Amino acid sequence: MTDLTTRSTTTRNETGGTKELRRSGTGDPGGKGRTTIADGVVAKIAAASAREVVGVHGLGTGMTRALGSVRDRVPAGRPGQTRGVSVEVGERQTAVDLDVVVEYGYPITDVVADMRVAVITAVERMTGLEVVEVNVAVGDVRLPDEPEEEPQDGPRVT
Repeated sequence: MTDLTTRSTTTRNETGGTKELRRSGTGDPGGKGRTTIADGVVAKIAAASAREVVGVHGLGTGMTRALGSVRDRVPAGRPGQTRGVSVEVGERQTAVDLDVVVEYGYPITDVVADMRVAVITAVERMTGLEVVEVNVAVGDVRLPDEPEEEPQDGPRVT
């Protein structure tokens, strides 16, 4: 988890005067209190933004996805929203590690670059933390004719 403090910036307007701007999401006004952001919050933001990138099939390595698929089928289990994501959160900075599966036909370097931009933008905008690195490990490529590994909705037996 991390604690955030208020940060402000000074800008110069058209007439040459200065104006202090308070950045949203960077702490409580006037330093009257503390905001704590859990590691899981940063991981969920990173996972959601990574999944939105075109060419990303899913997050997690083969084994992680297989175990997660079984866990998702358990009635009391929750879908693994942060499967394939690990984060390290400090006081003002965070680092993100992602394990991804890319769709066949998409340039992996482009998908990874787009993913880094999406994750950095979302995490910094929503938390106020500086993202110092986003490490991406591409563990698989999903071919068009491969069956889905995720469970389908509905009954498993008839």
